[in-house]
Amino acid sequence: MASGDSTAEKMEPLPPESAGEGKYVYCIIRLDRSRDFGEIGIGGGARVYTVNYKDLAAIVSDTPIVIYDPTRENVLAHEFVNETVMREFTLIPMSFGTVFRSEKDVGALLKSTYQAFTDVLEKMQDKIEFGLKVLWDRDKVVAAIEQDNDEIRRLKDEITRNAASSTYFARMQLGRLVEAAMEEASNRYVADVHDQLKDVSVASRSNKVIGDRMILNAAFLVDRKAEKAFDERVKAVSRQYEDLLTFKYTGPWPPYNFVNIKLKLEKAT
Repeated sequence: MASGDSTAEKMEPLPPESAGEGKYVYCIIRLDRSRDFGEIGIGGGARVYTVNYKDLAAIVSDTPIVIYDPTRENVLAHEFVNETVMREFTLIPMSFGTVFRSEKDVGALLKSTYQAFTDVLEKMQDKIEFGLKVLWDRDKVVAAIEQDNDEIRRLKDEITRNAASSTYFARMQLGRLVEAAMEEASNRYVADVHDQLKDVSVASRSNKVIGDRMILNAAFLVDRKAEKAFDERVKAVSRQYEDLLTFKYTGPWPPYNFVNIKLKLEKAT
């Protein structure tokens, strides 16, 4: 799952390449001592470790000062570090490709945004994110609508019986009725999914749907203690709609969609 726009923002764009060694920052956690997470970092297994300030720590690895392309390999490496850290810590994920010029600059970030990071970590304590995409089978939904909607069924039967003489207007009217009913059904399904997951999640956020089949693209913030309950509820809702809808469920993830910190950093010179 790629980092969303709502994660902490990166610095002003770096030059395509420059000499020297920078620090790639994956996330921020609460930790008052140094910690090594092993050689799991971006760029072919760089050592991942902490840069500390008071009781905050940035999870970093050494890197050339470059702009990273969001290739599958790079994005998966970024996410793997965050997923590894997340097993033990509540974290604030940084945007993919966040590179600082030095350890001193990372320390300055932690110092200047100490209170903001502390507040967010407190709010996100023991919370994780799940993604849920819902897709529908349009033909099956239309068939169900035709069965339940008297007006649509009547108009369709009329057009079918008088195929040779049915008017363009009648066909247009049927199309409009079906589209309106589809939109109503989509809104009803989405509202019901949110309603059934409301009491097993802390918050939800709807993102833009992709393609014609998707009717829901949402992220849910869930308390770690409620992970099993949330998982079981998603499965129950999926079974309820298994004839019409397909549920694509991912996670747990760091709370990418629920962290919104904008870092105002000077452009590196």
